Amino acid sequence: MKTRATLIRAAAEVFDQVGYHGAGINRILSNAGLTSGAMYFHFKSKEDLARAVMLEQASDLRLPEEPLGLQQLVDVTLTLAVELQSNTLLRAGVRLAVDQSGLAQSDDSAYDWWAERFHGELVVARERGELRESVDEREFAQVLVVAFTGTQLKSQISAGWSDLPERVVSLWRYLLPGVASAEALEHIRIDRA
Repeated sequence: MKTRATLIRAAAEVFDQVGYHGAGINRILSNAGLTSGAMYFHFKSKEDLARAVMLEQASDLRLPEEPLGLQQLVDVTLTLAVELQSNTLLRAGVRLAVDQSGLAQSDDSAYDWWAERFHGELVVARERGELRESVDEREFAQVLVVAFTGTQLKSQISAGWSDLPERVVSLWRYLLPGVASAEALEHIRIDRA
């Protein structure tokens, strides 16, 4: 499994730098210090390797564990905003997920993974009375994934993600009043502290 992890890390570095189409297997193997035999033992193709990077983009994240519910959902998105500034695996996975000339044309599994993660927090938020009656947890999880994706893309293009945390705070400033119960809204913090 160490070889597989090494390949994923090396591929993430290359995909982060040059995207899917710019990445060559030889460059990835050179960065990994491995042979093509090692790569093809673990992955059938560059596409298979890229899919692994996309699916494992969050594998080394330290996401907030407490409190559960709406505050944690806010905290997770703010953590992602900060991590995108320096976490190569996350950045590469995100880049691959949004690149419409590559895997993203037919693979939305990374989006589905995040939507399920967000949905879980929204279910807890519902149980804790933190959501407005009209909010559909599954639907809002999808909306949040799309809104966060657009926000991070704009930040990437405009500022290389340097302003992403502030943009995510703005996103929540507008979304939160539409989904949070009046009581929850009084207690949820959307600052970066």
